[in-house]
Amino acid sequence: MKVNTAISPSEASILATNKVLKNTYLLLSMTLLFSAMTAGLAMALELPHFGPIITLAGYFGLLFLTTKFSNRALGLVFVFALTGFMGLTLGPILTLYIKAFSNGHELIMTALGGTGVIFLGLSGYALTTRKDFSFMGGFLMVGILVAFLVGLGALFFTIPALSLAVSAMFILLMSGMILFQTSAIIHGGETNYILATVSLYVSIYNLFLSLLQLLGVFSGED
Repeated sequence: MKVNTAISPSEASILATNKVLKNTYLLLSMTLLFSAMTAGLAMALELPHFGPIITLAGYFGLLFLTTKFSNRALGLVFVFALTGFMGLTLGPILTLYIKAFSNGHELIMTALGGTGVIFLGLSGYALTTRKDFSFMGGFLMVGILVAFLVGLGALFFTIPALSLAVSAMFILLMSGMILFQTSAIIHGGETNYILATVSLYVSIYNLFLSLLQLLGVFSGED
């Protein structure tokens, strides 16, 4: 008697989704670790802040290359180049908080812990409930664009209150992006683990910085 070992389309889809999910979280873990290493290197070398122009040029340039080569092995090189560069830009910011606040180390660890709790909580919720959050896509894109432009305005015109409002906006928007991207992987809307990794990494990076800024304002001790 023959046994039918053919995989149905639905089973194949589930296997493909699980593979993307596994690869995404594996690569995300590696890039976060690499980013932490480059941030630590920047702190050890006491590198100065890169400034908004270099930071944005480096980010968008490496993001473009990562996206362009996302379907090739070279895409992995640019993923680590991007996340490593973002770690280098993070190092001087962390050094600033340590020097500016007597509880700087505590602020950083609190922001790091809060980021981890939010990411794990939201990812776990999306994975267990398997809800489709694709409807949030348009709102998130518009919200991030608005927050980015307002943030640039607050930076160049030095408006502290506006910067705090932007940080609060980014916490909400990045939380939404974590739900959106995780949902996209689960439901097959995102099949490229390199692009999924970059999206989640950027969300985590911005979430951490936004939490750190708010903690510095409300809990920082001179």
